[in-house]
Amino acid sequence: MADKNVIISPIITEKSMKASEGGKYSFVVAVSASKTAIKQAVEDLFKVNVIRVQTSILKGRQKRNGPRRIEVTESSLKKAIVKLKKGEKIGLFEPGAEEAEKKEKK
Repeated sequence: MADKNVIISPIITEKSMKASEGGKYSFVVAVSASKTAIKQAVEDLFKVNVIRVQTSILKGRQKRNGPRRIEVTESSLKKAIVKLKKGEKIGLFEPGAEEAEKKEKK
């Protein structure tokens, strides 16, 4: 599986931002991705050392849509929580990190 297809998006919520202070970062990943593939993808994309990967599958829930209230099932997601080596950070989760990177490039 290619690295660009493993990580779908970061999870940026209050809870995940609080966990990022302790070196844990959350991502939505491909359902078929293994822990080793997730670890390799994070290390390649963000140039960090991954200590541990925890995964969980979030089952898609039932919703009712439209005037006839037809049941629709949302797709399932796989969530990965990645713990980094002490002292390392991913700038994507740091508030104001994108602006600092732009200033450094100039």
